[in-house]
Amino acid sequence: MSYTALYRKFRPNVFAGVVGQDHIVKTLKNQMKTGRVSHAYLFCGTRGTGKTSTAKIFARAINCLHPTEDGEPCNECKVCQDILAGRSVNVMEIDAASNNSVDNIREIREEVKYPPTEGTFKVYIIDEVHMLSNSAFNALLKTLEEPPAHVIFILATTDPQKVPATILSRCQRFDFRRITADDIAHTLMKYLNEEGLAATEDALRYVAQLADGSLRDSLSILDQCLAFYSGEEVTLEKVQDVVGAVDKTVFFDMTEALKQKDAAKAMELVEEMLLAGRDVKQFVTELLVHLRNLLVTSTVPDNARILDLSAENAARLQQQAKGLSPAELTYWIGRFSGLQNDMKYASNERILLEVEILRLCSTWADTDLTALAARLAGLERKVAEGVTVTVTEQVSDGAVKKEKPKAKRKPPALPEDKENLQKEWPLLRNEIGDPILKSKLSRVEIGFKEDDNVYLVCEYGALADMVQKYLPQITEELEKATGKTFQLQTLEKAAYDQWREANYGAEEEAASDENDPEWASIMSGYFPEADMEP
Repeated sequence: MSYTALYRKFRPNVFAGVVGQDHIVKTLKNQMKTGRVSHAYLFCGTRGTGKTSTAKIFARAINCLHPTEDGEPCNECKVCQDILAGRSVNVMEIDAASNNSVDNIREIREEVKYPPTEGTFKVYIIDEVHMLSNSAFNALLKTLEEPPAHVIFILATTDPQKVPATILSRCQRFDFRRITADDIAHTLMKYLNEEGLAATEDALRYVAQLADGSLRDSLSILDQCLAFYSGEEVTLEKVQDVVGAVDKTVFFDMTEALKQKDAAKAMELVEEMLLAGRDVKQFVTELLVHLRNLLVTSTVPDNARILDLSAENAARLQQQAKGLSPAELTYWIGRFSGLQNDMKYASNERILLEVEILRLCSTWADTDLTALAARLAGLERKVAEGVTVTVTEQVSDGAVKKEKPKAKRKPPALPEDKENLQKEWPLLRNEIGDPILKSKLSRVEIGFKEDDNVYLVCEYGALADMVQKYLPQITEELEKATGKTFQLQTLEKAAYDQWREANYGAEEEAASDENDPEWASIMSGYFPEADMEP
């Protein structure tokens, strides 16, 4: 006999088996009791939260010959048995991803004219309805607005934003919530007990956290673990082996290494992680979760419900958060989030991770205000902890201080359209739809010379060559966003900096941070008594 996957075996057949959606189950039952069943429903929610299962249970309940007093289908009458076996012609489940044309909807429009052969209603369950084409949605409109009395439509989707407003307004919308980790872990333990299998509580809680609110995902992960360790008790270490994850201690150690700027220790942790056969992307994902938990711990006093951690991990998190500032944590989260996006297009993820770690452990890599604010917060923390800075180089008394070069002439004022472009560039590049181009532009800034061109200043020459190929597309995107047409050129950052220094003097001298209002605002937050007027 072929094996049945756990998520199929434990698919609920009654409303009582639907996990974490009591608000929807209660509403549907009340509608059946009072005879106020709607002609069209829209079930929205992330994957694995019970949308299709609830739709099938509802279809049986409204057609059941002998429903229970609380609105459950009996699952024993001929109608229920036919629907469960997929033999019923009155309950049709349609996958909109593969049946998304207007012809498929026209077939439905012809079929709905005929009454059900058995039961009370004909029910059409259209899964992933957002995948229908525009013409298919238009063909469905009239039928949804004035369907025959014997027809009910149940539309299910993971992306309701893509469903036209004209469809949404004709349906009763039910939003399926993400299932909590506690509910998932409890449900998994119940299923394992029914199967006569064993797993530790921390293993099931970890599976629940990996599932991210999806009961189906958690059952698939658990199924994989049971197959790999056939007949054995499932433990936390075994789950981590199967999914390529690492023990949470590594994230505490990595955070400590970043805090102390100990590049050697951080690189050693990466090496150990890879030697253990762990997945780099999974490591970065879980590190981001750990940093987020630290940020919540340091900023939100009553965070037990938000974090959903064991008492031991929560206490350890609290201890580590005391030595970190929100500015540092926010900066690290931003850097690792960008790294996560870059990894989608990388052939060697390890190199990207190691370079990012070295960057965060250095003092030279980032000079933007966010990085400087995070670095300043780290220095404040060290001062508070009583850490002293050792001077490794002494300047002799006879050494002549190097005079600061005087700034040359100031750059001319920019026209309003170019000034606005420079200010809005970080937002404009993030709105570009092409993910590959968006990734490349994250390392590109806007620059100007004394001509009519707008220069895309790239961090290195190879990037400039790549961006050059996208100039027509970038020009078109900027024209859509600003209503202006710009003459774009690419330029390597080193060449651009050299040109500016030759014409206007060194950047740090020509436009000192001391005169920058944004810099003054950040610094005044740390030194309120100091004179920080720009």
